[in-house]
Amino acid sequence: MTDSPDPKPPTPFEQLGGVVGVRALVDRFYDLMDLEPEFAGLRALHPATLDGSRDKFAWFLTGWLGGPDLYVERFGHPRLRARHLPYPIGVDVRDQWLACMGLAMAEIGAAGGFTADMQSRLMASFANTADHMRNIAG
Repeated sequence: MTDSPDPKPPTPFEQLGGVVGVRALVDRFYDLMDLEPEFAGLRALHPATLDGSRDKFAWFLTGWLGGPDLYVERFGHPRLRARHLPYPIGVDVRDQWLACMGLAMAEIGAAGGFTADMQSRLMASFANTADHMRNIAG
């Protein structure tokens, strides 16, 4: 019997079903943001048509979750904070973003790879990033 290293655990990207799973999350996130009144402040920061936002976010999340760096290939380093500086992001918008993402993951659920553990880990990471995007008081 030979000792072989443990296989590499799947990335979140793989656990969520690759590009298809990431796109399902992004589409549900933007659908909720567009439809639900509690996300109106967040929606107001986006263009009237969300197609470009959907694509960019899906490309970014694909790489962020351990898949191919589709966003970096197209636009270079994400520079998230710099790219979000033109938009007034305070606590309310941050919290709307997090609530919308949490709802999107919960609705897709474990069948789409969003187990309770995955949701918890991603929400912790999203919360850190969303808080870093804040650029106005309040």
